[in-house]
Amino acid sequence: MRTPRLPSLPPEAEAWVEIDVDAQQLTLHQGREALWSCAVSTGAAGTGELDGSGATPLGWHYVRAAIGEGNPCGTVYRGRRPTGEVFDEQLAAAHPERDWILTRILWLCGLEPGRNRGGRVDSQRRYIYLHGTPSDQPMGVPASHGCVRLRDPDLLAVFRHAVPGTPVWLH
Repeated sequence: MRTPRLPSLPPEAEAWVEIDVDAQQLTLHQGREALWSCAVSTGAAGTGELDGSGATPLGWHYVRAAIGEGNPCGTVYRGRRPTGEVFDEQLAAAHPERDWILTRILWLCGLEPGRNRGGRVDSQRRYIYLHGTPSDQPMGVPASHGCVRLRDPDLLAVFRHAVPGTPVWLH
């Protein structure tokens, strides 16, 4: 896995992900060409980098780890590990308090020291992910606890292209 370098972002020819928090939209790019977009849901608490804020961090990140390859859609994760459960209405009714992390996880790591990397603003230590969410959760509006939520089909499309090392720009 290679770690991107800030002076070379956005990449000239490689894949990268842009997340526009105001538009609640993710765009997958190949160099300067936008290939595909989808709606997302970012932090209900707005944007911010401070640990415990519940806000979505801004700036350049990269995919540190891609988790869940080969697991079925709806696989439930806790602590980045599958619980053995697959999300359905009965499970949701039995655990209404859970913040569901489903299907796949793209774990982000900040690239900007003092902004989203290190100390109390470290995105990786805050466990900021792109992850799946139940189909009844809204898209296009901020509603998460700081992560970026996607519908399963959209997450699977991003997961195929955003391998570890892929730059991610949240703005």
